[in-house]
Amino acid sequence: MMASIGEFDPLNTRVPATKIEVTVSLVVLYLQAVGTKEWREFGRTEVIDNTRNPDFVRKFVLDFFFEEKQNLRFDVYNVDSRSCNISKHDFLGQTFCTLGEIIGSTGGRLERTLSGIPGKKCGVIILTAEELSNCRDIATMQLCANKLDKKDFFGKSDPFLVFYRSNEDGTFTICHKTEVIKNTLNPVWQPFTIPVRALCNGDYDRTVKVDVYDWDRDGSHDFIGEFTTSYRELSRGQNQFNVYEVLNPKKKGKKKKYINSGTVSAPTSPITACHFLCNPSQPTSLHYMSPYQMNAYAMALKAVGEIIQDYDSDKLFPAYGFGAKLPPDGKISHAFPLNGDNDNPNCVGIEGVLESYFQSLRAVQLYGPTNFAPVINKVANCAAEITDGSQYFVLLMITDGVISDMVQTKEAVVNAASLPLSIIIVGVGPAEFDAMEELDGDEVRVSSRGRLAERDIVQFVPFRDYIDRSGNQVLSMARLAKDVLAEIPDQLLSFMKSRGIEPRPALSSSPLPQLHRHI
Repeated sequence: MMASIGEFDPLNTRVPATKIEVTVSLVVLYLQAVGTKEWREFGRTEVIDNTRNPDFVRKFVLDFFFEEKQNLRFDVYNVDSRSCNISKHDFLGQTFCTLGEIIGSTGGRLERTLSGIPGKKCGVIILTAEELSNCRDIATMQLCANKLDKKDFFGKSDPFLVFYRSNEDGTFTICHKTEVIKNTLNPVWQPFTIPVRALCNGDYDRTVKVDVYDWDRDGSHDFIGEFTTSYRELSRGQNQFNVYEVLNPKKKGKKKKYINSGTVSAPTSPITACHFLCNPSQPTSLHYMSPYQMNAYAMALKAVGEIIQDYDSDKLFPAYGFGAKLPPDGKISHAFPLNGDNDNPNCVGIEGVLESYFQSLRAVQLYGPTNFAPVINKVANCAAEITDGSQYFVLLMITDGVISDMVQTKEAVVNAASLPLSIIIVGVGPAEFDAMEELDGDEVRVSSRGRLAERDIVQFVPFRDYIDRSGNQVLSMARLAKDVLAEIPDQLLSFMKSRGIEPRPALSSSPLPQLHRHI
């Protein structure tokens, strides 16, 4: 059973940098409704003045659903007035993507060119996403500084702080800015409240970087210095170990007697409000384990499996899942055995596959992206070992249709087309299955890098087309099985004929070719 197993994960999607020629900028996020295809505004960033490379603090917190293709649109504007009517501002460009594309990008960082104005280069927008922890703690803290560097010619300095959360790839994400305190080298900033997961994603020991700036009206703020800490250190409050030297690396490199550019401390311990989150199985999930009826994945698996297992001699079926974090270390896998046994992924009969599927749902954490190629390649490697016609392999993939590695999947299908292998794809849920239709080569043969697939080996059907309106699951499964298995005999014969393999004599000592089914 191939499935991207998932309910949802909350994700923190931000717009960290937009390279555009503007002085006052704003980004608007739109989500596309599944049914009507209507674009609806989800939220707006703050407005940033006097910079062509704004780094926005405001985040968009979205629920990530494995079962849906979540289309996003980012529009960038130059703000001309205080009007909330977006049509009153100058449009600078836009980009389209899916939430899955951002999550599936290396390091959760997606860079896209803005477009929408003919004949003009609109710049680049960088989108990042990070899964939020279940931590619901809220921190209220206050910081003050002492003897900061003087930056203004006719005054002292107008200092403010910028907080950055460290990412897993070593980069930093802006998460908070304090207000500006005018004309002082010893500022005391107002207390502020911030979700702990925004500051450190719930990891109290994760590095937090703080930059100290002198505010300038034209946006070219002067860098005073920086320091690093963690939320755990900040929570200790004011003591001799919790005073941070503000260091300016350039000054330190030039001046031998340089000590620091001031200090920052927390006069009081942060106040933390704790909230606890319980995540039960969601009835809206396609994987929901109802005590009263099978979910769509189980129905598709049972419908096809109970027919095709009659052609398998040992009734042992390797079953894999993909798109999950595995215990105990949370490693992401796109081809893990549902029974948890890497050495022997076989399940005994269809009931054994179903049992392993339900056990896996309880053990793994559902996670993107949804990559098909790893499992296709795994089964293709097995098929490549036995090409004499004695065995034929059938890979059943049950999926929500949101595919993240189409280029690699096409390459895998083209390579597998020369092997004794057929691939059945059953799409479940309300998603758009355009990508799946592309893999089914009934009308246009699948190709990759100029190579056409030797045979049509993929059969795709959307399960929703076979669901009985009266709710009769048995009838629904019978309709599904009939259609998805219809092409298997011809695909088997096409392979045998292409290799010149003749049917063996019908003798008891000469067993017929066996169908080996992978799920």
